[in-house]
Amino acid sequence: MRIELQEELDLIREMLVSTAEAVRSAIGVATTALLSADRTAAESVITGDVQINDLCWRIEDRVQATTARQAPVATDLRVMFAALHVAADLERMGDLAKHVARTALRAHPEPAVPAELAPLFGQMAGGADRMAAKLIRVLSEPDLARAAELDRDDNVVDRLHRDLLARLLEPGWRYGAEAAIDAALLGRFYERYADHAVNAGRRVTFLVSGAAVVG
Repeated sequence: MRIELQEELDLIREMLVSTAEAVRSAIGVATTALLSADRTAAESVITGDVQINDLCWRIEDRVQATTARQAPVATDLRVMFAALHVAADLERMGDLAKHVARTALRAHPEPAVPAELAPLFGQMAGGADRMAAKLIRVLSEPDLARAAELDRDDNVVDRLHRDLLARLLEPGWRYGAEAAIDAALLGRFYERYADHAVNAGRRVTFLVSGAAVVG
């Protein structure tokens, strides 16, 4: 039974990695849609979110079935619960990428953000991508040091988000209220994407060390 349980745990981990790869791709393509006013890219993210949701539901179903069939205890049970939480974070990351894509699609054929903000959004997107890449590695091979890096990376994205809000509140802002609202929401989407990557990384830390991370 132990061998069968380990095989199930390995499969669940592989499913989480595949889902994390999908949400990393989604935010990258959504950013292309945002900064290049690419309608095709935006539509592909929106369509692809259905597959991400399906992956997350399959993980939940697998965890529930394995728990019922194998009755895991101690560390193995902790793995099961952590997998459910990570899947929920990944699903939300996919949703946030979809929100970015929808904003880009709504503005098409015009860019969704003023050109002067594009570099800042590029930096935020780059930070989100790096965090997603690290999360994939952490899920593949749990590593406390790399998981801890996610918190530091999140601080960078948070700082960029604050910089964005400061730009929107400057007296010289000349693009109107609607553009400011869109930019603020887009910044929030990237900031929350990064937050969910941190949450997922903390679940891995809990799995490895048994200690919850508070931040």
